[in-house]
Amino acid sequence: MNDVAQTAEGKAAYRVLARKYRPRDFSQLIGQEPMVRTLTNAFAAGRIAQAWMLTGVRGVGKTTTARILARALNYRTEAVDRPSVDLSVPGEHCEAILEGRHVDVIEMDAASHTGIDDIRDIIEQVRYAPVSARYKVYIIDEVHMLSNQAFNGLLKTLEEPPPHVKFIFATTEIRKVPITILSRCQRFDLRRIDSGLIKQHLAHIGDLEGVDADSDALAMIARAAEGSMRDAQSIFDQAIAHSSGKVTAETVRDMLGLADRARVIDLFEHLMKGDVAAALAEYRAQYDAGADPAAVLTDLAEFNHLVTRMRFVPDAANDGSLPQEERTRGLEFSKNLSVRVLSRTWQMLLKGIQEVQGSSRPISAGEMVLIRIAHAANLPTLDEALKTLEGLPAGNGSGRSSAGSYAPSPPGNGGAQAISSQRMPSGGGGQTMRLIQSSPAEYAASPQPAEAEAPSVPVKSLADITELADANRDIAFKVQFKRCVRLVQIEPGRLSVNLTEDAPKTLLGDLTNRLQKWTGRRWIVSLSNEPGSKTLAEEESGRRETALADARADPTVAAILQSFPGARILDVRIPDAAAEEEAEGAPPEPDLGDDDDDDL
Repeated sequence: MNDVAQTAEGKAAYRVLARKYRPRDFSQLIGQEPMVRTLTNAFAAGRIAQAWMLTGVRGVGKTTTARILARALNYRTEAVDRPSVDLSVPGEHCEAILEGRHVDVIEMDAASHTGIDDIRDIIEQVRYAPVSARYKVYIIDEVHMLSNQAFNGLLKTLEEPPPHVKFIFATTEIRKVPITILSRCQRFDLRRIDSGLIKQHLAHIGDLEGVDADSDALAMIARAAEGSMRDAQSIFDQAIAHSSGKVTAETVRDMLGLADRARVIDLFEHLMKGDVAAALAEYRAQYDAGADPAAVLTDLAEFNHLVTRMRFVPDAANDGSLPQEERTRGLEFSKNLSVRVLSRTWQMLLKGIQEVQGSSRPISAGEMVLIRIAHAANLPTLDEALKTLEGLPAGNGSGRSSAGSYAPSPPGNGGAQAISSQRMPSGGGGQTMRLIQSSPAEYAASPQPAEAEAPSVPVKSLADITELADANRDIAFKVQFKRCVRLVQIEPGRLSVNLTEDAPKTLLGDLTNRLQKWTGRRWIVSLSNEPGSKTLAEEESGRRETALADARADPTVAAILQSFPGARILDVRIPDAAAEEEAEGAPPEPDLGDDDDDDL
């Protein structure tokens, strides 16, 4: 039978490209070389399985492969009478099998034959020998649609089928197939077809059909197919009818509602520069030209992924399926944009696509997504902000942008709060300020001169903070502070400390809040990697041990201990030096102050 069917009037009936150019043997399968190599070796060694499971996304060739495999099992010519993967010469049963009309090759759609009764029919029929072919082959498409009873009924026959029966299953949902079925089959995962191979095949079909198609148009179709050759052929078929002549990129773009890839790159550039006005104007222009808002954001996400990939795999720029502009400009972006900026943009686009698809006003939702991305493009990430704070010199620092450059902070911030400030093009062209907080408990500081925020209570040491805790009757915090905090550096409005291993996770935030409350000014409390000084508790313990040792060495104390067997030194009270001077030689009185601070 000819490839082109005949109508009643004798004229050739049109056949869609997906049927007309369906592969007829293993050599015509595109992108499935591992499977073909495995089957070739198995047939050559005579190790032919009793059942195969073909899985993959739509349009990669599962049903076509099943028919070719059935043809290979029943291959017979005048010279060859054995299973073979070399099908260059049409065999006795080949044409009927490929057209789905051979009596010994039974194709069943599990979506419409899901019950146990359908499987019983198969079980009853497998006992009979094939009519004319070598094997009776059962091709069950979308096998995951079978019911549990149907799967269970098939198990025994599938495990020990008659020697003249072969099973070929195809499914797009391999996870829904019971493991008991999978374990009895030889599994082949048909891969998504590379867009470059799809583009080459479409160009070949265009030559055979006498259709002139632009390279960019074929690349668009290959990307839209997402690895499915059947989808690509269907879209190409539609593009030929839509263009009524030469298939151009503009034709495909209008047909699919896609945005111009060059304009998508321009939009991406506006966003990375933080130019909100230009980005919104370009987005609206693409929308007016017929592009779907969600499709524009999807294209942005794809280009963002391409740029990120090129940063780590520069050879990705050599992909022939990509337009030259994408390869050139994408490689340039990959060298200038940080991974953190690209990752952040990717996350915002993924969330934005969902917002646009679920919104009743997709164009407005898309604009809000772009505004967020453009606003965040020049802002530092939290990690970069914290690293910048740690590296700031006393009194005046610098804010680091996400691109790696440095912009000076407002002068005279006094260390009360670090502020990253830089010019960012926006709708109004004004200056955008970014407040960086070193902990969730901090509050944004106004860029006031340091003299305007003079503390009402001076704090110059850890002991001063302890006295503030005493004055405010915060004994629980005082105990934690004395036991867990080591001083690294202290200056007005800025405190750098190191914490012990048993320090509570909230201690830094608690310390920041209390300093602000007790001193009347804002503080930046940072965690340093430097060891710092001893904690107040460690210093007091050291002084106590020294005092006890000195007391034991004192002759008078030693004589008392010797006179009273079993006596021991419980505590040592240090007299107040100032009071002793005022008394001018009078006997010192013991200090009856707070035992937690003064009694050693």
